[in-house]
Amino acid sequence: MSTADVGSDPLGARLKAYEGRPAAVAGVGKDPVNAPMIRHWCEAMGDANPAYRGPEAIAPPTMLQAWTMGGLSGHEGRTGAYDELLALLDGSGCTSVVATDCEQEYPRPLRPGDRVTFDSVIESVSGRKTTKLGTGYFITTRTDVRVDGDLVGTHRFRILKYAPARRKPPAPRPRPVVGRDNAGFWQGVAEHRLLIQRCTGCGTLRHPWLPGCNACGCLDWDTVEASGEGTVYSYVVMHHPPFPAFDPPYAVGLIELAEGVRMVSNVVGVPYDKVRIGLPVRLEFRSCDEELTVPVFRVVER
Repeated sequence: MSTADVGSDPLGARLKAYEGRPAAVAGVGKDPVNAPMIRHWCEAMGDANPAYRGPEAIAPPTMLQAWTMGGLSGHEGRTGAYDELLALLDGSGCTSVVATDCEQEYPRPLRPGDRVTFDSVIESVSGRKTTKLGTGYFITTRTDVRVDGDLVGTHRFRILKYAPARRKPPAPRPRPVVGRDNAGFWQGVAEHRLLIQRCTGCGTLRHPWLPGCNACGCLDWDTVEASGEGTVYSYVVMHHPPFPAFDPPYAVGLIELAEGVRMVSNVVGVPYDKVRIGLPVRLEFRSCDEELTVPVFRVVER
């Protein structure tokens, strides 16, 4: 996280002028502190503390902000300063907001029947900050809550108003090395056909593609199209190294095709930890982007 110099941040200087200005003056809680709201709060929070029940009940201290909330209609005591501050940030492109933290102090507990009043002030505006979410400004408001003029709580609330960071496009999947000896294989994949080399001298099928037959040495060959049926002959689960184009862990299998040759590809359709040797699989083609299609093998339900 970095802070810009004031001289290079004219917007920040304008925002700083709002420090100390009121956000709400003589606000009045819309409802007095009451047992039903306390009960709903405790039920939602799963808080069974007996201090919040019975004739001597107090309100949970963390409900402090609840008694000052204005709802959809807002509060009569709200001033325009806070709205002006947010409008300035919106106009500068800081249109997103996230609450970052709050701090509360409780001089005395609130009890059913108490009617709260409050005043809020824009306590601080940070310099320009750059975060993983984006670049913007932290704004802290302080609300002093009173009953019959006595301070019963102080609530500091901090938000970040920011311009969302531009997200980097996903990393492209690495491209296969395509050369004279295997170009036909990748052309077939682009056409959603899995082609296996066949020696025209002895009829031996082979994969990966090679310039000559490793059984008889013949240099002549043609192809047959695989049926797409196969089984998991062996597999590994990849955890490391991480690479932006992949999402480990994932299973990489050595697939034995029905034609008898084996090839390496991803095993999909079940969680990586459910892959087992002998699982039946079937070929499918997965489009990684506009330029790259790869063969993968989906586990067949038995």
